[in-house]
Amino acid sequence: MKFPKFKAAAVQTSPVYFNVDATVAKVCSLIKEAADHGAKLIAFPEVFISAYPYWNWIMSPVEGSKWFKKLYLNSITTDGPEIDKIAQTAKDYDINVVIGLNERVKEKIGTLYNTIITINNEGTILGKHRKLVPTWAEKLTWSGGDGSSLKVHETNIGPLGALACGENTNTLARFALLAQGELVHIANYIALPVAPTDYNMAEAIKIRAAAHSFEGKVYTITSCSTISEEIIQLFEAEIPNARELLTRKNSSYSGFIDPNGQQIGESIIDEEGIVYAEIDLEKCIQPKQMHDLLGHYNRFDIFNLKVNTSSQNAINFAENKEPYKQQEEEQAFKQWLENNNINSYNS
Repeated sequence: MKFPKFKAAAVQTSPVYFNVDATVAKVCSLIKEAADHGAKLIAFPEVFISAYPYWNWIMSPVEGSKWFKKLYLNSITTDGPEIDKIAQTAKDYDINVVIGLNERVKEKIGTLYNTIITINNEGTILGKHRKLVPTWAEKLTWSGGDGSSLKVHETNIGPLGALACGENTNTLARFALLAQGELVHIANYIALPVAPTDYNMAEAIKIRAAAHSFEGKVYTITSCSTISEEIIQLFEAEIPNARELLTRKNSSYSGFIDPNGQQIGESIIDEEGIVYAEIDLEKCIQPKQMHDLLGHYNRFDIFNLKVNTSSQNAINFAENKEPYKQQEEEQAFKQWLENNNINSYNS
């Protein structure tokens, strides 16, 4: 097994709100910028393509309903031209990309998922993860995913996993990734100034990242969005105190946590930019001598985690046996009875 050394990049910025094409163009530009700085992995924020439903937090469900429709019309599929363009850019610049998006599905009109796409440096889409449980007010917008997407992907920069925002609080979801050999974890977030007043979003992100890294002896890379002036003005048109609600400090944090739970490289709070850190996966080895939750520092005779990895579909088709098939089987059974000198079904 190889333990690569590489430079990673974490993006902290806002999407071009409700503008998929402009946001995708921004994504491709940031990929190029990170690659020009030597990065082999770039992490983007939660639902970066191309809007987070802040209206769920500052409007009533009835008032926010028209915004949901707008979000749906500006969502994308995971096999559409937008993802193809990002994948091609990843290939062109030899860099792995992890990015969040609002995903719609052709067969489920009106259903949206909070989805993370992982793309390798060859432009191959390795997988998509749908947020398992939308957090609090987010339930007005997204449906929950299933266990089929709880996967760690093999890449040229090591085993890579990802969870969205509050999922990084879910101990079992995190353990499911660790147990698959995860060494690099992406935790993507949105700026949340509309949280309760005693809640420090930046600190909460760091605490979650440090917990995962220290427990699993892995690297965690956090990427968080910001709220642009454009977004504020959009909501100000309907909510008089929107600026006050959306500009609270310590609402976003992007950075890097090492296998000992310590910050490394560059980090950023509230401001926009790309931050970088040098990652050395060999540093995941020695800390496991003290605590290896996947081996000697656990009791699997006591604890056992079962993960349902089947896809949860709206419909599952079961084929019924055709009548003539059933007749053939009955005839074959009668012949077996005769061959064995059994005179009746009751014998």
